[in-house]
Amino acid sequence: MVEKVKNPVVLTPLAIEQIKKLMKKNDDYGLQIGIKKGGCAGMEYTMKSVKFADPNDLVIEDGEARIMIAPMAQMFLFGTEIDYKIDLLESGFKFNNPNVTEACGCGESIKFEDMTV
Repeated sequence: MVEKVKNPVVLTPLAIEQIKKLMKKNDDYGLQIGIKKGGCAGMEYTMKSVKFADPNDLVIEDGEARIMIAPMAQMFLFGTEIDYKIDLLESGFKFNNPNVTEACGCGESIKFEDMTV
């Protein structure tokens, strides 16, 4: 019997719709998600449209939406819900990440407990 592996991230319906729109608009394979050093809390999420997955990326498909998680980001994103929010002043992807121990006031920069990239 094959054991089904749980996806390390969950996409909300709004995130799925937005990813599908971006994939179609740009004729891309999907969105690659990563983490880099930067910002006032020390780390920042990265997202970019890509034409193909890196061989080391973790590919996650939910319906027609596809994301790729860069190898260095996989351990930081486990258990994360990715949502898409539309507010009066801004819209964009939001990461509800249980691994984050601190975030800056603007919400763009994050910190993880005793982890380095």
